Amino acid sequence: MTDVSEVIEVLPVADFEADNTCGQCSKSLCCRYITVPVDTPRSMREYDDLLWMVSHRGVRVYRDVDGWGVQTMNSCEHLLPGGGCGIYETRPIVCREHSNEDCEFVREEDDSVLEFNNYASLDEYCRKKFKSWDKRFKLEGV
Repeated sequence: MTDVSEVIEVLPVADFEADNTCGQCSKSLCCRYITVPVDTPRSMREYDDLLWMVSHRGVRVYRDVDGWGVQTMNSCEHLLPGGGCGIYETRPIVCREHSNEDCEFVREEDDSVLEFNNYASLDEYCRKKFKSWDKRFKLEGV
């Protein structure tokens, strides 16, 4: 998984003009991944499903202040070499609604409460959460 600091040069918040963060972003970080919210996992089966997801390259599972989500690092096909949008005038609504408030540049700290970048890290969490984790394959209604 590519770390944010590997994709962009993170500058101090004070160095950005709050109303023009997109114009100051040369790497277009928000165009290099997709984040999808998922229901809060409750059962071993639901955590096991997250293990399957995080087993794929470029995928991370996380819980932050907004809930659980799955993120995949894949660049938009319309991202131009200089970081601009190749379909800016006809870009999707989600792109149009993205605001400076959501910008990765202006976040003072990572608001993730839990972050799992690989199978081992999520498996370790599940072993602590469920004492019978290794028995999940034998349990009915996992």
